[in-house]
Amino acid sequence: MTSSTHSAAELIAWRTMLRAQAQFSRRLQADLLARHDLALGPYEVLMHLGEAPGGRLRMNDLADRVLLSRSGLTRLVDRLERDGLVARQTCPSDARGLYAVLTTGGRTRLDEAAPTYRQGVRDHMLSRLDESDLRTFQYILDKLADEQVPVQA
Repeated sequence: MTSSTHSAAELIAWRTMLRAQAQFSRRLQADLLARHDLALGPYEVLMHLGEAPGGRLRMNDLADRVLLSRSGLTRLVDRLERDGLVARQTCPSDARGLYAVLTTGGRTRLDEAAPTYRQGVRDHMLSRLDESDLRTFQYILDKLADEQVPVQA
């Protein structure tokens, strides 16, 4: 295989991954909007807060988890705060630090939307993969995410 062929194959793999991710995101967003009037970005913020101890995360940590810039997260949390789904709290040990905190309304909204999200993940992705595919896919994702990959027996 020549290097130009190899480069073309690499580019095809990269573009296919991007296309698949975009399709999954669009489908999940459509499901969430249709059933709960909740876009994927706000759902992910609520989900990460719902999984965090005490339903709260520092804004910087939350931005890292939802893959948004700090300013992008600030704007999103502003909207969620106006909707009563998230509140901000100052950090007692660092006056400059802020927490995003899931409100009771945010917890209710998350609990209502979570089954739709989980079903969407199953329908749009997981149902297309058998057990062997899932193990291989997880292995590849761990490798790409620079996680410690267990040795296969």
